[in-house]
Amino acid sequence: MLIDTHTHLYVEDFDTDYKEVIQRAMQQGVEYFFLPAIDAQYTERMFRLKREYPQQMFLMNGLHPCSVKENWKEELSHVISLMKTHRKDIYAIGEIGIDFYWDKTFLEEQKTAFRLQIALAKEHFLPIVIHCREAFEEVFEVLESEKDKQLFGIFHCFSGNKEQAERAISFGLKLGIGGVVTFKNGKLDTFLNEIPLENIVLETDAPYLAPVPFRGKRNESSYLTYIVKKLAEIYNLSENEIIKQTTKNAKEIFSI
Repeated sequence: MLIDTHTHLYVEDFDTDYKEVIQRAMQQGVEYFFLPAIDAQYTERMFRLKREYPQQMFLMNGLHPCSVKENWKEELSHVISLMKTHRKDIYAIGEIGIDFYWDKTFLEEQKTAFRLQIALAKEHFLPIVIHCREAFEEVFEVLESEKDKQLFGIFHCFSGNKEQAERAISFGLKLGIGGVVTFKNGKLDTFLNEIPLENIVLETDAPYLAPVPFRGKRNESSYLTYIVKKLAEIYNLSENEIIKQTTKNAKEIFSI
């Protein structure tokens, strides 16, 4: 059994063939799909997919840092309201965090939204799923101030170095490993075998960051098998061992 802990199957990229995409993934052994939130405009799309595949789809709730704009308070109110009306359907608060790659206009607002959503996760005893792009120090600064036994989750799309990996783990986070691990310039393969496999979960981030040999093309959840193959090489373990441990890790994080 494979679990894709991070896939945006509800976005426009999959509008014409999402059923085929899901079928291909299930044929490859992917049984559970965790859907990270972006903002209010995608909420109904997420719930529609959940209604269509109630046993396979697991929803997150949150405001993506790239969606922290002028109306960020209104967006956060939407996130909070969903916790009141659909708490039983929510398995994590995510994806949340800080992104300075595209825009630094709302730097302080991103930090504030991040903190408020961490508090929301703790209130509901849920894991957080962190998005971090060109903002490791800023994300770690927030996590340091929020660190306690209630803080746990996944550092999504981890692409840092060994020191940053160990620091992320120290906050009660698993590392979300996806297509980047197959990139020649990704550098994850240079140290990942020094990180215990108990700290790793699998993800695609579909439709983004497709693994080699599909790099640059649309990613999909069936490509999770390429992540497994690469991790088996890195850890010098069988693919079954990789699958067994990472699935166990994901189930523990999401309490399923």
